[in-house]
Amino acid sequence: MYSSLVRLQNTFGFFTTVAFCVALLISASDFLSDRAPTVNVLKTTQLQVVKGRADYYSSKKEEYAIIKFTLDADLSSLFTWNTKQVFAYVTAEWPSAQNNNATNQAVIWDTIITAPSSDHLGNFSPSKLKRLRKSAAGKGIDPSRGKLQIKNQRLKYPLTHPTGKLALTEDVQLKLHYNVQPWVGFLSWDQNQDWGKWKALKNGLSRKFTLPAIKTKEQAKKKTTTGGTRA
Repeated sequence: MYSSLVRLQNTFGFFTTVAFCVALLISASDFLSDRAPTVNVLKTTQLQVVKGRADYYSSKKEEYAIIKFTLDADLSSLFTWNTKQVFAYVTAEWPSAQNNNATNQAVIWDTIITAPSSDHLGNFSPSKLKRLRKSAAGKGIDPSRGKLQIKNQRLKYPLTHPTGKLALTEDVQLKLHYNVQPWVGFLSWDQNQDWGKWKALKNGLSRKFTLPAIKTKEQAKKKTTTGGTRA
């Protein structure tokens, strides 16, 4: 009953229980921190629809959208001492033509924002890692990393549709999403309503817009001719 093996099992079970309780308390402490992510600007700066191969691996020609957008968002409140990194991404969304209750959604851009304590886990170049460590020297939390300010950002992933048709698509919107990954605890995503001190993302949707028609060779030629006449 009091053999070395039994004592070892009891000790291991005790420390496992303690570790689980500590982890539970750490995870619960996140709910005591205020979260109020806000988007100040999310708008398109260029819209174009082209027919061709969207990327190198495409096997057929199809319509794909070329979009540039500007984003100014403050996600700094998502960072606490338990935050490992925040995954932020932008999607393009529009209602399905076949089903009014369905929504087409495609990720067009994303980024990973690491906390100072997890910089060594990121896939950064030596120079960028050095800059990150220098800016966060002596800081457990660096709220400035949660401020996204990008202008005329190109799409990171091509925007296409299984039907191969995108021109003149109506009611398209850009939407910012985020996923908070803690050191200990559960993953959390952007929410549609307030949960206590966790506030829903404000102004996370852009205005609705319609994708333009594909320019034909005649239109392009006419534009060139007109431009030459004015010159």
